[in-house]
Amino acid sequence: MTIKEFEEAVWQLEGIRLVIREASGAEVDDYDYERAARSDHSVTEWLRNRIHTRLEGREVTVVNGYGEVPHGRTRLDNLRETYEAVVCE
Repeated sequence: MTIKEFEEAVWQLEGIRLVIREASGAEVDDYDYERAARSDHSVTEWLRNRIHTRLEGREVTVVNGYGEVPHGRTRLDNLRETYEAVVCE
């Protein structure tokens, strides 16, 4: 799958925005999880267990609903809420 498709697959399943530093057409492993990661995982845990393993060392940044980079200890439920908060404002 391409970088663009990977970013979109993550958004659709996880509800989390990623920015991957690579040409949008570059190929990476599929994001083939069937369920979203548990809400009590941290951003760092999630990146380590689900994202970095598929991106072969590419630089990736998580962006919250305010366009900011969240702290690595931010829980996924709190991160996901930032996207909803922006829509409601």
